[in-house]
Amino acid sequence: MTKAEVISEIASKTGVEKVDVQEAIEAFFKVVKNNMIAGENVYIRGFGSFVVKKRAEKTARNISKNTAIIIPEHYVPSFKPAKVFSEKVKNIKK
Repeated sequence: MTKAEVISEIASKTGVEKVDVQEAIEAFFKVVKNNMIAGENVYIRGFGSFVVKKRAEKTARNISKNTAIIIPEHYVPSFKPAKVFSEKVKNIKK
């Protein structure tokens, strides 16, 4: 499902115009991105958490040149679904 399909479905279910739904969704994404860039986590009860994870420094290998490369510690965005949400997805029957 694409973002456009999500917007269309929300608009049809709520009766709100697509333009307004799109603005709300874009604002939501912007808030989540800005908070994660600032190092803060975003928790949405019953859905999940958008968290910033710290990756430790590690040594990697460049196989083609046969050299070692040190990858410094860095942060990556991550999503952790809520337990309720995970259980519902696990119980899907296809």
